[in-house]
Amino acid sequence: MTRSSRAFTLIEMLIVIALLGLAGALVIPSMNSVGALRVQGALRTVVSDITLAQSDAIAFQEKRAMVFDVPNNSYRLLAVNGSAIDPDTQTMFDPTKSDGRYIVSLANPNFGGSRITGVRMNGSNTNTTLIFDDMGTPIIDAGSDQTSSGGVISIAGMDSAWDIIIDPFTGRVSVRRTAGN
Repeated sequence: MTRSSRAFTLIEMLIVIALLGLAGALVIPSMNSVGALRVQGALRTVVSDITLAQSDAIAFQEKRAMVFDVPNNSYRLLAVNGSAIDPDTQTMFDPTKSDGRYIVSLANPNFGGSRITGVRMNGSNTNTTLIFDDMGTPIIDAGSDQTSSGGVISIAGMDSAWDIIIDPFTGRVSVRRTAGN
């Protein structure tokens, strides 16, 4: 008469421990890249907001702008009324924010320490405003229809740096890594 055994054998235990060790070896290195993923999330957020401003300008046939605040590591989207830009009164509505204003801060911990390190619009380091006309073309200022020469928004975080490039005439957005792995 044979007795049925309800215990694990030594070989079964070794196989389970080896599989757990292998799974742990795969998971732990990817946990170190969470910061890099958060910086990429910041990049994607900025690029999607540029695209939103351009698309909104075309859809509503009105000028839209993004005003970057480099010292405060933030930016806001504006619905431009007339020929002047006033961030206090023209900031677009964002239902996800408690105050309803479309202001994005990269100081948010979700962005993993990302920083706006520079904004150069129309070849000037002092111009931090990107404006789209009613056709989605980048323009020099709200009171003009003159096409912009494009611009670059530089973002850094962790061990990498990136440039977001806005092409003249088309407003096409591209991203280029400037430093890091």
